[in-house]
Amino acid sequence: MNREELDGRLDPKATAWLDQALAEAAEAAEAAAPGEKPDNVAVPRWELRFAAAGRHCGQENADAVRTLLLRRAAADLATLTRLYQQGNAAERRAVLLVLPHRVPGPDALPLVEDALRTNDTTLVAAAVGPYAADHLDPHAWRHAVLKCLFTGVPVTAVAGAQRRAHGDRELARMLADFASERTAAGRSVPADLHRVLIMTGEES
Repeated sequence: MNREELDGRLDPKATAWLDQALAEAAEAAEAAAPGEKPDNVAVPRWELRFAAAGRHCGQENADAVRTLLLRRAAADLATLTRLYQQGNAAERRAVLLVLPHRVPGPDALPLVEDALRTNDTTLVAAAVGPYAADHLDPHAWRHAVLKCLFTGVPVTAVAGAQRRAHGDRELARMLADFASERTAAGRSVPADLHRVLIMTGEES
Protein backbone atom coordinates (compact mmCIF):
# COMPACT_ATOMS: atom_id res chain seq x y z
CA MET A 1 0.00 0.00 0.00
CA ASN A 2 1.49 3.35 -1.03
CA ARG A 3 1.08 6.75 0.61
CA GLU A 4 -1.76 7.80 -1.68
CA GLU A 5 -3.76 4.69 -0.80
CA LEU A 6 -3.08 5.25 2.89
CA ASP A 7 -4.32 8.82 2.71
CA GLY A 8 -7.63 7.51 1.41
CA ARG A 9 -7.97 5.28 4.47
CA LEU A 10 -6.79 7.59 7.25
CA ASP A 11 -8.74 10.32 8.99
CA PRO A 12 -7.21 13.82 9.21
CA LYS A 13 -5.72 13.24 12.65
CA ALA A 14 -4.00 10.04 11.56
CA THR A 15 -2.79 11.69 8.36
CA ALA A 16 -1.22 14.52 10.33
CA TRP A 17 0.44 12.00 12.64
CA LEU A 18 1.84 10.11 9.64
CA ASP A 19 3.11 13.33 8.03
CA GLN A 20 5.08 14.13 11.17
CA ALA A 21 6.35 10.56 11.52
CA LEU A 22 7.62 10.47 7.95
CA ALA A 23 9.27 13.87 8.35
CA GLU A 24 11.11 12.62 11.43
CA ALA A 25 12.16 9.47 9.58
CA ALA A 26 13.46 11.54 6.66
CA GLU A 27 15.44 13.74 9.05
CA ALA A 28 17.05 10.65 10.57
CA ALA A 29 17.99 9.35 7.14
CA GLU A 30 19.56 12.69 6.17
CA ALA A 31 21.48 13.03 9.42
CA ALA A 32 23.22 9.67 9.13
CA ALA A 33 22.61 6.01 8.38
CA PRO A 34 20.69 4.77 11.44
CA GLY A 35 23.06 1.91 12.29
CA GLU A 36 23.44 0.59 15.79
CA LYS A 37 22.22 2.98 18.43
CA PRO A 38 24.54 3.47 21.44
CA ASP A 39 22.92 2.67 24.76
CA ASN A 40 23.20 6.26 25.99
CA VAL A 41 21.43 7.79 22.99
CA ALA A 42 17.69 8.40 23.12
CA VAL A 43 15.50 6.29 20.88
CA PRO A 44 14.89 8.23 17.64
CA ARG A 45 11.39 9.68 17.51
CA TRP A 46 10.57 7.87 14.29
CA GLU A 47 11.29 4.53 16.00
CA LEU A 48 8.84 5.43 18.76
CA ARG A 49 6.28 6.19 16.07
CA PHE A 50 7.10 2.90 14.39
CA ALA A 51 5.98 1.11 17.55
CA ALA A 52 2.88 3.31 17.91
CA ALA A 53 1.67 3.05 14.30
CA GLY A 54 -1.27 0.77 15.02
CA ARG A 55 -2.55 2.94 17.82
CA HIS A 56 -2.55 6.10 15.72
CA CYS A 57 -3.38 4.79 12.23
CA GLY A 58 -5.36 1.63 12.96
CA GLN A 59 -4.12 -1.94 13.14
CA GLU A 60 -5.38 -2.58 9.61
CA ASN A 61 -2.98 0.09 8.30
CA ALA A 62 -0.05 -0.58 10.63
CA ASP A 63 1.95 -2.76 8.23
CA ALA A 64 1.81 -0.14 5.49
CA VAL A 65 2.64 2.72 7.86
CA ARG A 66 5.57 0.89 9.41
CA THR A 67 7.08 -0.17 6.09
CA LEU A 68 6.79 3.42 4.85
CA LEU A 69 8.63 4.62 7.94
CA LEU A 70 11.40 2.06 7.51
CA ARG A 71 11.90 3.02 3.90
CA ARG A 72 11.78 6.77 4.59
CA ALA A 73 14.32 6.37 7.42
CA ALA A 74 16.58 4.31 5.11
CA ALA A 75 16.75 1.75 7.90
CA ASP A 76 19.86 -0.40 7.59
CA LEU A 77 20.31 -4.01 8.64
CA ALA A 78 21.47 -3.11 12.14
CA THR A 79 18.36 -0.99 12.70
CA LEU A 80 16.05 -3.59 11.20
CA THR A 81 17.60 -6.29 13.35
CA ARG A 82 17.22 -4.20 16.50
CA LEU A 83 13.61 -3.34 15.74
CA TYR A 84 12.84 -6.98 15.00
CA GLN A 85 14.47 -8.27 18.17
CA GLN A 86 12.85 -5.65 20.39
CA GLY A 87 9.46 -5.55 18.69
CA ASN A 88 6.20 -7.38 19.15
CA ALA A 89 4.80 -9.66 16.45
CA ALA A 90 3.25 -6.81 14.47
CA GLU A 91 6.49 -4.83 14.48
CA ARG A 92 8.48 -7.90 13.49
CA ARG A 93 6.11 -8.53 10.61
CA ALA A 94 6.72 -5.03 9.25
CA VAL A 95 10.47 -5.58 9.38
CA LEU A 96 10.09 -8.81 7.40
CA LEU A 97 7.88 -7.10 4.84
CA VAL A 98 10.39 -4.34 4.17
CA LEU A 99 13.45 -6.59 3.73
CA PRO A 100 13.27 -6.74 -0.10
CA HIS A 101 13.39 -2.94 -0.18
CA ARG A 102 16.17 -2.41 2.37
CA VAL A 103 18.55 -5.40 2.27
CA PRO A 104 19.98 -6.28 -1.15
CA GLY A 105 21.75 -9.48 -0.14
CA PRO A 106 21.17 -12.48 2.15
CA ASP A 107 22.41 -10.83 5.36
CA ALA A 108 18.90 -10.55 6.84
CA LEU A 109 18.18 -14.26 6.53
CA PRO A 110 18.57 -14.79 10.31
CA LEU A 111 15.40 -12.70 10.76
CA VAL A 112 13.52 -14.82 8.23
CA GLU A 113 14.76 -18.02 9.83
CA ASP A 114 13.72 -16.81 13.27
CA ALA A 115 10.20 -16.05 12.02
CA LEU A 116 9.95 -19.46 10.41
CA ARG A 117 10.71 -21.10 13.76
CA THR A 118 7.58 -19.56 15.28
CA ASN A 119 4.02 -20.80 15.03
CA ASP A 120 2.69 -17.27 14.47
CA THR A 121 1.06 -17.56 11.06
CA THR A 122 1.30 -13.82 10.42
CA LEU A 123 5.08 -13.97 10.87
CA VAL A 124 5.42 -17.14 8.81
CA ALA A 125 3.42 -15.56 5.98
CA ALA A 126 5.61 -12.45 6.04
CA ALA A 127 8.77 -14.55 6.20
CA VAL A 128 8.02 -16.40 2.95
CA GLY A 129 7.74 -13.23 0.90
CA PRO A 130 10.01 -12.01 -1.92
CA TYR A 131 13.11 -11.79 0.27
CA ALA A 132 12.92 -15.48 1.13
CA ALA A 133 12.20 -16.36 -2.49
CA ASP A 134 15.41 -14.64 -3.54
CA HIS A 135 17.75 -15.68 -0.74
CA LEU A 136 16.72 -18.86 1.10
CA ASP A 137 18.76 -21.84 0.00
CA PRO A 138 16.82 -24.80 -1.48
CA HIS A 139 16.82 -26.84 1.73
CA ALA A 140 15.56 -23.97 3.88
CA TRP A 141 13.02 -22.91 1.27
CA ARG A 142 11.53 -26.42 1.06
CA HIS A 143 11.12 -26.50 4.82
CA ALA A 144 9.53 -23.05 4.73
CA VAL A 145 6.93 -24.40 2.30
CA LEU A 146 6.26 -27.34 4.59
CA LYS A 147 5.96 -24.97 7.54
CA CYS A 148 3.24 -23.11 5.65
CA LEU A 149 1.37 -26.35 4.97
CA PHE A 150 1.74 -27.43 8.58
CA THR A 151 0.54 -24.14 10.06
CA GLY A 152 -2.16 -23.41 7.49
CA VAL A 153 -0.50 -20.43 5.84
CA PRO A 154 -1.89 -20.29 2.26
CA VAL A 155 0.59 -21.20 -0.45
CA THR A 156 -0.36 -17.93 -2.15
CA ALA A 157 1.74 -16.23 0.55
CA VAL A 158 4.87 -17.99 -0.73
CA ALA A 159 6.51 -15.57 -3.14
CA GLY A 160 8.07 -17.16 -6.20
CA ALA A 161 6.54 -20.54 -5.42
CA GLN A 162 5.98 -21.50 -9.06
CA ARG A 163 9.54 -20.55 -10.03
CA ARG A 164 11.27 -22.22 -7.13
CA ALA A 165 9.16 -25.36 -6.98
CA HIS A 166 9.39 -26.15 -10.69
CA GLY A 167 11.42 -29.30 -11.26
CA ASP A 168 12.25 -29.69 -7.56
CA ARG A 169 12.10 -33.45 -7.10
CA GLU A 170 13.27 -33.28 -3.51
CA LEU A 171 10.40 -30.97 -2.64
CA ALA A 172 8.00 -33.34 -4.41
CA ARG A 173 9.37 -36.23 -2.33
CA MET A 174 8.98 -34.27 0.90
CA LEU A 175 5.43 -33.33 -0.01
CA ALA A 176 4.55 -36.94 -0.77
CA ASP A 177 6.04 -38.08 2.54
CA PHE A 178 4.11 -35.38 4.40
CA ALA A 179 0.88 -36.41 2.70
CA SER A 180 1.50 -40.07 3.56
CA GLU A 181 2.14 -39.22 7.20
CA ARG A 182 -1.06 -37.20 7.41
CA THR A 183 -3.09 -39.96 5.78
CA ALA A 184 -1.60 -42.64 8.04
CA ALA A 185 -2.51 -40.55 11.06
CA GLY A 186 -6.09 -40.20 9.85
CA ARG A 187 -5.67 -36.51 9.17
CA SER A 188 -6.65 -34.58 6.06
CA VAL A 189 -4.07 -33.54 3.51
CA PRO A 190 -4.04 -29.75 2.89
CA ALA A 191 -5.34 -28.85 -0.55
CA ASP A 192 -2.37 -26.53 -0.95
CA LEU A 193 -0.05 -29.53 -0.82
CA HIS A 194 -1.43 -30.76 -4.12
CA ARG A 195 -1.10 -27.27 -5.58
CA VAL A 196 2.59 -27.13 -4.71
CA LEU A 197 3.09 -30.68 -5.96
CA ILE A 198 1.66 -29.65 -9.32
CA MET A 199 4.12 -26.75 -9.37
CA THR A 200 7.00 -29.20 -9.06
CA GLY A 201 5.83 -31.03 -12.18
CA GLU A 202 5.99 -34.32 -10.28
CA GLU A 203 2.25 -34.79 -9.71
CA SER A 204 1.30 -38.25 -10.94
